[in-house]
Amino acid sequence: MTVNQIICDLKTLIPLSQAEDYDNVGLLCGQADREVTGILVCHDVLEHVVDEAITKNLNFIVCFHPIIFSGLKSITGKNYVEKTILKAIENKIAIYAIHTAFDNDYLGVNFKICQVLGLINQKVLMPRMKSILQLQVFVPQNYAERVKTSLFEAGAGNIGFYDECSFSMLGTGTFRPLDGSNAFAGIINQRENTDEVIISVIFESFKKNHIIEAMKKAHPYEEVAYQIVQLENENQYLGLGRFGEFKEEMEEPEFLTFVKEKFNLKVIRHSDLLGKKIKKVGVLGGSGAGGIRAAISNQCDAYLTGDLKYHDYFQSEGKMLISDIGHFESEQFVTAHLVDILSQKFTTFAISKSTEKTNPVNYFL
Repeated sequence: MTVNQIICDLKTLIPLSQAEDYDNVGLLCGQADREVTGILVCHDVLEHVVDEAITKNLNFIVCFHPIIFSGLKSITGKNYVEKTILKAIENKIAIYAIHTAFDNDYLGVNFKICQVLGLINQKVLMPRMKSILQLQVFVPQNYAERVKTSLFEAGAGNIGFYDECSFSMLGTGTFRPLDGSNAFAGIINQRENTDEVIISVIFESFKKNHIIEAMKKAHPYEEVAYQIVQLENENQYLGLGRFGEFKEEMEEPEFLTFVKEKFNLKVIRHSDLLGKKIKKVGVLGGSGAGGIRAAISNQCDAYLTGDLKYHDYFQSEGKMLISDIGHFESEQFVTAHLVDILSQKFTTFAISKSTEKTNPVNYFL
């Protein structure tokens, strides 16, 4: 398989369109037509990770954090970023980043955190707004199933853990072919009545071009009558963070001890203890101060994230226990989780989890 073929499969698993606008996801370096010898999965691509790929003869690295983020105008080896990229290029190794595409994925980073904590009744903490579109297309009755199938194959009609969802309504359409038309049916300059079906499906906005192309290809008409509407619905299966519940509530000290054990932590920074039981918990891997208000709005008893600043803790306002468990620590399960996902997709391909340490934070106790 080539780099490009691997990327096509990766995009079906974790669509890059799910990433935040500021992010730099996708192929960061490497030639798309090069044959892939194997995949190395890591959290951060550093020079010694590239060395590991070279040693293992793996020329495609899937990383969580992008090594190239912004402001890179030249690659001369003057810092750790440029040294890493240079080494990868010189050794014909491709680097592919997923970052917030996996953060926003329903079965991604925050799903795994909730799974480790044993939370049930999980929901997305900050759902994506205005990411769902609705298509209505008018189709001759005899072609309705053909067009519907084509739409489904293009990814329309997927709602959560259901697919091939649609609504159809039969009616009568009229048209009059004019000179110069290449009409599917009817007589020039004569009005025609025909039985038509209105097919309605919803889809994520990033699928729009692909779905329109599939619809037109399957449709018999020279001029296809359709409309696309932006829905205001929240996308409850796409967005940052998660929240869920414990089967049994805990006292705050018990909860913090439980989190330390589950995440193998030496220390947890947290807001004042409130003397309340912990049942509902919000999580957001990485830098998650932006999710505090959403966690409070969803009536969470506690919130776990990383990279909190001094003033972030004041947002508790006596309503919720806020805990900083560390940036890397909150994302520590990402690499193994990705290996599991990729191994299920590429069953005959070498998928290796990096053994190299990349977390730059250490503790002196």
